[in-house]
Amino acid sequence: MEVSKHLRAFFSSRIVFRKSLWSHRCLQCRKSTFASEQRYSATSQKDSRGSLSLHSKLAVGPTLQDFIRSSASEDAHTVEHEEVTEHPPYISEQEEATLEKGKRVYFETYGCQMNVNDTEIAWSILHRNGYVRVLTCQEADVILLVTCSIREKAEQTIWNRLKHLTAMKHERCKSEAPLVIGILGCMAERLKHEILEKEKLVDIIAGPDAYRDLPRLLNLRKYDQQAVNVLLSLDETYADIMPVQVNSETKSAFVSIMRGCDNMCSYCVVPFTRGRERSRPLLSILEEVRMLSDKGIKQVTLLGQNVNSYRDVSEVQYNTGEPSNLSRGFSTVYKSKVGGLRFADLLDRVSRVDPEMRIRFTSPHPKDFPDEVLQLIQERHNICKQIHLPAQSGSSSVLQAMRRGYTREAYLDLVENIRKTIPGVSLSSDFITGFCGETEDDHQQTLSLLQSVKYNTGFLFAYSMRKVSKKSSKDLCGRSDGNIRVIFPAMEISTHSSSSSFAEIKPGDYILVKITDTSYQSLRGIPLRHTSLKDSAV
Repeated sequence: MEVSKHLRAFFSSRIVFRKSLWSHRCLQCRKSTFASEQRYSATSQKDSRGSLSLHSKLAVGPTLQDFIRSSASEDAHTVEHEEVTEHPPYISEQEEATLEKGKRVYFETYGCQMNVNDTEIAWSILHRNGYVRVLTCQEADVILLVTCSIREKAEQTIWNRLKHLTAMKHERCKSEAPLVIGILGCMAERLKHEILEKEKLVDIIAGPDAYRDLPRLLNLRKYDQQAVNVLLSLDETYADIMPVQVNSETKSAFVSIMRGCDNMCSYCVVPFTRGRERSRPLLSILEEVRMLSDKGIKQVTLLGQNVNSYRDVSEVQYNTGEPSNLSRGFSTVYKSKVGGLRFADLLDRVSRVDPEMRIRFTSPHPKDFPDEVLQLIQERHNICKQIHLPAQSGSSSVLQAMRRGYTREAYLDLVENIRKTIPGVSLSSDFITGFCGETEDDHQQTLSLLQSVKYNTGFLFAYSMRKVSKKSSKDLCGRSDGNIRVIFPAMEISTHSSSSSFAEIKPGDYILVKITDTSYQSLRGIPLRHTSLKDSAV
């Protein structure tokens, strides 16, 4: 236990700058090396037969225990006698001295509740670094857009807003500091190259895992540089950042308990914009919930892209080796995860903090509703009897294409089990229509599922084609002369304008296409006939 304790200290991800301790350890290291060389020299002089073997050399050198004892004694000395100075992550002592204080920042938040929580985290970080928040963009020195990338329409909204803000930037008086515009969140992660290149609308870009770096990125604007950090992390949860509520008068709050997603549904951009799943330590969540309770908050919503797959593995004692329990009849695309505190453990502890605080959670995946979670929801009066159960489709074939990990029948069995365990439960769901390869029969099965389950609330969306999404196997795509991507159905078309013969479209063919729809990234149309470059130029 002593060894593992110190090894965790050695490999801690928190960067703490200890100038005097560092110089002391460097000196200690040199002394230790010199002592080792003396022992080796003395032993070599005794051995008149020649050089030592490798085993003999290792035997006289320092061992792991030497470093552990040295570290333990130095850490104890440091805690007792030295003052430790922490600098903001990513920022050196020299850079911190150049940070501009008192800058006015304005946030605009688009999309889901996770983005609302991200705004609170980003503001908490900037507040620590001397920024002042303002309520209108006209007052601001810095405007940060916390963006959504779940559908193309959401992205188009941001592009339109950027044009408006850029015009405002150009109209700013020369006597004032230049206006800085930044993109944060999912769109920053997904479209980083387009954002940088398109008309130079943005000064800084920060992905969902780079909010700690905001002070440094903003500081780089003094040197007229575009600043970017879109690195995704395997362990960033902002567990030590206490979010500052955007609306201080509200009686409800969001608490992020995990980030990222491992489900890899074929239509979804979340794994590409928010990375792999990782969960906050349970104790940090409980601390935040207690703080909110002390402030008079009456409702807390636990947040995560796959909130009920929560798994805290931050402590050794949590790693029991037991596999995760799934809903009956459900599967995952990844190997079963073992060990850690699960969502039922978290829900149990959070609901005990304040019996008069309502607890909700979103957004869950149907696969992660084992019986123990349902029973806990039924037993605790302050856990809301409402479950969001995204179905996405009522057709098993479409669900398979979506890589959802369940069939229509398994989903209906889960609904029956939920209503049996939690009488009077309120159910809501998400549905996507027009998915790749979906037929009229598939669509009718979705309608019948809606009628069968009788949800209290439904969120219905037309499928939005994305670069990372799979296009229908019945669709083809090509490029126009202007290098615009054009999508069209695979079909037989006339070989010439006056010909009655038809032929399939093959790679390398030139065809005429009638454009029927447009989006920001592509065109969609109906193929008319085969042609050639020469004929099409006439």
